[in-house]
Amino acid sequence: MANKKISQLNEASSLNTTDKFAVVQSGETKQTTLSTLQTTLITNIGDDVRRTLIPTSLTCQATVNVDLDSSTYDDVELLVLSWSGDTGQMALSLPVASSHQNRLLRIITDTTYSTSTRSHLTPQGSDTLDGSTDYYEINKAYEGITVWSNGTEWFIIQKKA
Repeated sequence: MANKKISQLNEASSLNTTDKFAVVQSGETKQTTLSTLQTTLITNIGDDVRRTLIPTSLTCQATVNVDLDSSTYDDVELLVLSWSGDTGQMALSLPVASSHQNRLLRIITDTTYSTSTRSHLTPQGSDTLDGSTDYYEINKAYEGITVWSNGTEWFIIQKKA
């Protein structure tokens, strides 16, 4: 591989934010991840970066609780909910605000949601959502909510029902 030109290398597919790759920084070859590079670009370039939202699908079921603070959801910006099985309610626990300062999370539902299928978007521990420890109920098809953390609490910055 050391004798191959870059144009001769196989193309990478389905990159994850934790995949490592080489960069040359100040004349030294170092390793980094896509996540670190993305954060650096957004911090240094700011609003000039146009971002693409890549949805993450989540199938919800009655009595199932999903902890969005799990590492599974660390890089999720758009969560698309679909309902499966019997009607009822389930909980979506927001990540802990102090660990997710300036995090934006968008949640939308597909056609499988109805007034008898409910997801409760719930702050954890002493966190609040718009100043309240109560949940926000998601119970309609094509419903959406966008929340943002300032590192202390979560704010609803947009919702559609």
